Amino acid sequence: MIDCYPAENKQYDNSYTIHHEEAYMTQEEDWDRDLLLDPAWEKQQRKTFTAWCNSHLRKAGTQIENIEEDFRNGLKLMLLLEVISGERLPKPDKGKMRFHKIANVNKALDFICSKGVKLVSIGAEEIVDGNVKMTLGMIWTIILRFAIQDISVEETSAKEGLLLWCQRKTAPYRNVNVQNFHISWKDGLALCALIHRHRPDLIDYSKLRKDDPVGNLNTAFEVAEKFLDIPKMLDAEDIVNTPKPDEKAIMTYVSCFYHAFAGAEQAETAANRICKVLAVNQENEKLMEEYEKLASELLEWIRRTIPWLENRAAEQTMRAMQQKLEDFRDYRRIHKPPRVQEKCQLEINFNTLQTKLRLSNRPAFMPSEGKMVSDIANAWKGLEQVEKGYEEWLLTEIRRLERLDHLAEKFKQKCNMHEAWTSGKEDLLSQKDYESASLMEIRALMRKHEAFESDLAAHQDRVEQIAAIAQELNELDYHDAATVNARCQGICDQWDNLGTLTQKRRDSLERVEKLWETIDQLYLEFAKRAAPFNNWMDGAMEDLQDMFIVHSIEEIQSLITAHDQFKATLPEADKERMATMGIHNEILKIAQTYGIKLSGINPYTNLSPQDISTKWDTVKHLVPLRDQMLQEEVARQQANERLRRQFAAQANIIGPWIQTKMEEISHVSVDIAGSLEEQMNSLKQYEQNIINYKSNIDKLEGDHQLSQESLIFDNKHTNYTMEHIRVGWEQLLTTIARTINEVENQILTRDAKGISQEQLNEFRASFNHFDRKRNGMMDPDDFRACLISMGYDLVSGEVEFARIMTLVDPNNTGVVTFQAFIDFMTRETAETDTAEQVMASFKILASDKNYITVDELRRELPPEQAEYCISRMTRYIGPDSPPGALDYISFSSALYGESDL
Repeated sequence: MIDCYPAENKQYDNSYTIHHEEAYMTQEEDWDRDLLLDPAWEKQQRKTFTAWCNSHLRKAGTQIENIEEDFRNGLKLMLLLEVISGERLPKPDKGKMRFHKIANVNKALDFICSKGVKLVSIGAEEIVDGNVKMTLGMIWTIILRFAIQDISVEETSAKEGLLLWCQRKTAPYRNVNVQNFHISWKDGLALCALIHRHRPDLIDYSKLRKDDPVGNLNTAFEVAEKFLDIPKMLDAEDIVNTPKPDEKAIMTYVSCFYHAFAGAEQAETAANRICKVLAVNQENEKLMEEYEKLASELLEWIRRTIPWLENRAAEQTMRAMQQKLEDFRDYRRIHKPPRVQEKCQLEINFNTLQTKLRLSNRPAFMPSEGKMVSDIANAWKGLEQVEKGYEEWLLTEIRRLERLDHLAEKFKQKCNMHEAWTSGKEDLLSQKDYESASLMEIRALMRKHEAFESDLAAHQDRVEQIAAIAQELNELDYHDAATVNARCQGICDQWDNLGTLTQKRRDSLERVEKLWETIDQLYLEFAKRAAPFNNWMDGAMEDLQDMFIVHSIEEIQSLITAHDQFKATLPEADKERMATMGIHNEILKIAQTYGIKLSGINPYTNLSPQDISTKWDTVKHLVPLRDQMLQEEVARQQANERLRRQFAAQANIIGPWIQTKMEEISHVSVDIAGSLEEQMNSLKQYEQNIINYKSNIDKLEGDHQLSQESLIFDNKHTNYTMEHIRVGWEQLLTTIARTINEVENQILTRDAKGISQEQLNEFRASFNHFDRKRNGMMDPDDFRACLISMGYDLVSGEVEFARIMTLVDPNNTGVVTFQAFIDFMTRETAETDTAEQVMASFKILASDKNYITVDELRRELPPEQAEYCISRMTRYIGPDSPPGALDYISFSSALYGESDL
């Protein structure tokens, strides 16, 4: 009994053992089951294995008749192994004794073991004794090793590879569905389909019938033996009459077809390679077109948006400017966020495309002029600069219009009061009543005029205020400045005329002053005291009704203080009122005492005691109204302060949170352990947590909008503005998306280069160890140390290290990112397809010609990729070329050259 797995196997390709063990059940399981081998299966195996052995032994001029008898002395067994391996075995023992036979069989078994095959439960004694099951098991092991084991389609194992090959070859044929190596072959159509696929001249498949399995099988056996040199290894009747034909017998026979059509398989392999390369190019071209389209749309949107933001045409009304501000908010909330996502997606698509191009050994993608990622970033930066300026301009204009409306209303009130005072004054000053007046009346007119002059001087300040407000409205570009100027000019012209008329009347009265003798001193004193007091009350009423605009509690508190100071003067004013009214009471007392009949009119003033009392009652009525207005403003400013604090409380949390997340993301790709898929899941969960935080940003936006609607433009409780939060949030979303994209590119790299997760973990561990700043980057010195730790001889190799640095840092940034490190390490450890490999594949399809025809391309490649080649290949120029010949050499070179996009 031999159980050999010699140490010298290490010099052979371990893929034999791996393929053998993965492709099929272990021999121990296989032959434990065969101890109960079905008699029908044993019959099929005996016939098939005998025919297979004879197909090789006839090359040495011999054959076997009985499989368990003819191998007992080991001589023909050793000969069989020499024929199928092409190697010489040790010289056999010539004796006929049992131990000679055992020695020869052991030499054969040792040779099988040397080829990486593990023999279990098969020993020389059983073979020498003619044990049929052990002999069949040994022959099956030889068949598996030398006829089936090397069959692999798309990196599948032996049995799976042979089955996949059969499925592909028979897929187009009706009534054929190959799913296994037993009942799928009972009707003979699968075998006929294999032959017809490669040699359609040998079988007319259309005439075959599914209900004639014996006829189909015999047709296949006879054609294969006559034209393909494949001996008949099975009986049609045995296969048809067996519920489940023997798998080993079928596999052995079908493997002969695989080897018979090996040349065609070589062409198919070449075609598969070409299809794979073309598919990469087609996918890359599609990604390039998508990038160009998305970049064009984004740039066009920026181009259309900037002129709108650059338009500084101011509106004339507050409502119109508020609408502009609302339109700008809609732009920020609705129109811009999707474009932020597009910009982020564009960068991700660009990085993914460059990674795919690099992994497929293609040149880097160079977008159309003006559509580089940097161009888009610059355009975006320009957009945000204009956007910031536009917002600042909007807020400045709103403040200006607010100030204008306030001034315009104040101007209107002062003008109304002044015009009410001056109404009829010109007519009074133009009267010549003194010409027919008595002496007492003249004196009265003189005193009355003096009182008017005092009143006129008191109104000079109001006129100057009106002119000053009009000038400020002009300087602030008030939209109705023409009306303001016209009214102001009218008031000034009227004021000048009043001054002229006043002087003329005084001159006239002074000319007749000598005619006046006496005047009622009490009337005069009343007039002199009543006029200033009346003017004080007019001023008080004006101040009490004066409009105000404040932006803080401190400012309104200042107005309240001034109002309190005014109220403190009311007792003194009331004394003045009582004193003035006392003069009037004295007049009444004298008139009553001396029986003087009064006309009821003070000749020196139009002010009556009733006027004084009425205005005094008005002042007392306006004081509590002013109190109420100030308190309402206090409440409004307190509400604004609450809005400031509410915004600041959130902003002071959100701002640091965004900064913290940015710092975490800068370390997350370095610190995350596990497979790339696990890293991807962690990052996406991290991204979802960030997205879930969006409600806090939206709430802050709502508070910000409330602040702006309340005309709050400053906040001493926080250093964060909404603009800071928006920019930070957009950067955070972009950064996490980029980090996820880096892991996606690592997965692309891993899958395209065929590196294992263990290798990636090793690369990550090395990178993390030398990433001393924990920022996802290595400086050149750390990178050199990392390479030396991984076995690179760079102690004195400055030229070699400089070459490596140009690969990992082509833009001379002075740092090596993890993606660049991974790209370099995979490039060092993995192979990629090359132009030379593609040329060699085309040469196989072209039967070693330097050109290929349209018919050959359409015959060997799928329709879509065949037409892709035909449309892009140039005409072959050469003396030996037929019409329509195509140049596959220049086409292969172009696949790895500069892109036309």
